[in-house]
Amino acid sequence: MKLISLFKYVRSGRQLVFRFGKDKRGVAAVEFVFIVPLMLTLLFGMIDVSSGVAVDRKVTLTARTLSDLVSQGTKVSSTDISNFFKMGSAIMTPYAVTPATMTQRISAVSIDASKNAKVVWSYSGAVSGASSVTVTTGYPKDTVITTIPADLLVANTQLIWSEVTYTFTPITGYIIQTTVPLSENCYTRPRQSDTVTYTS
Repeated sequence: MKLISLFKYVRSGRQLVFRFGKDKRGVAAVEFVFIVPLMLTLLFGMIDVSSGVAVDRKVTLTARTLSDLVSQGTKVSSTDISNFFKMGSAIMTPYAVTPATMTQRISAVSIDASKNAKVVWSYSGAVSGASSVTVTTGYPKDTVITTIPADLLVANTQLIWSEVTYTFTPITGYIIQTTVPLSENCYTRPRQSDTVTYTS
């Protein structure tokens, strides 16, 4: 009698296991628990990476615009330089521009007969928003520049050199958890004359 009861328990236990194996009501919830963290990680990562790429493109565009604007004239004034820096700040919209996040510098570099590059004039700009800009002296006059690519060192010419740096702060900070320094240099030659002079 006891043996028959034991067989009943074994059989009912096997039926429970079989029914449990066929029951798929909780599968979706379990899959959801596993997939959601991965999906959120991909989402936040894409947001930060795509924003970083967009900012980097704007930094490059700003540097190209600065050197291009200066090289189009025969001379520039302090007002021109200030306005150019404001334009550079406007290009970065809608990303925040403060003296702590962005720096801009425009320099005229003279290359002598021996292909030595020296600064003729240089100015840096710190912009707050779209209208407030503080212009300061960049590199001292006659500073020797050794970072110019060799193929641009043409004897007895001048280069307009722009530099832009930007500190990118990720929007979510979930994947990229630190700020990312971005920078760009751009070189152009004067178009209307051999040199671009600075007038205060």
